[in-house]
Amino acid sequence: MTARPLEGRTALVTGASRGIGAATAEALAAAGAHVILTARTAGGLEEVEGRIHAAGGTATIAPLDLTDGESISRLATAIAGRWPKLDILVLNAATLGTLAPVPAIDGKEFAKVLALNVVAQQALIAAFDPLLKAADAARVIGITSSVGGSPRAYWGAYGASKAALETLLLAYADEVANLGDVRVAIVDPGATATKMRARAFPGEDAATLKPASVVGDAIVELLTRDFPTGHRVRVESAPAAQAAE
Repeated sequence: MTARPLEGRTALVTGASRGIGAATAEALAAAGAHVILTARTAGGLEEVEGRIHAAGGTATIAPLDLTDGESISRLATAIAGRWPKLDILVLNAATLGTLAPVPAIDGKEFAKVLALNVVAQQALIAAFDPLLKAADAARVIGITSSVGGSPRAYWGAYGASKAALETLLLAYADEVANLGDVRVAIVDPGATATKMRARAFPGEDAATLKPASVVGDAIVELLTRDFPTGHRVRVESAPAAQAAE
């Protein structure tokens, strides 16, 4: 692998102000991609952008609320006005919601979880589909969770949102399979030291978990090799330790 295998490619990473999104953005930039960073928190995006620039990479920040469908359309228009294609789309942004028994799930909060974890993801795919198809080898990476495929008590709301995301991604993969070289991969980061993980497991020792940088490196490694569309990866303790379905 060359030192900058993604040189010349443009990537969009959602939820890029911290955690797995930030780590993925920094790993992509280190591999040579120009990274467009989106999240609601402008300050966090600026910090990630600063680290990328300090390391010799390039990035552009675009603070926005993904649950505002019009903001996604405006972002797509702005990106299309500057770049002729989008090579990499990383759908990372998500919200956990409150862990609760299914009968106790709050309807309003559940709607917010679905709005970001599912509805906004479909809007992103729709908005950037033309730019992805304009690339010679576009890649879409969706971040999932084990509870999307293996339901667990109290994780019904979040798990349902991730199951829906996986269905959307795999349907899109099948739809574009013969329309060029747009490929989709679903990545389960596994137990990772993030703020979302700390909320879900408040008594857990974060030192026993892998850092988000391991997930970012694994995603870059995935993007620099060939894989069939619909590919699934679970990130273990090191980027090379992957399980494909």
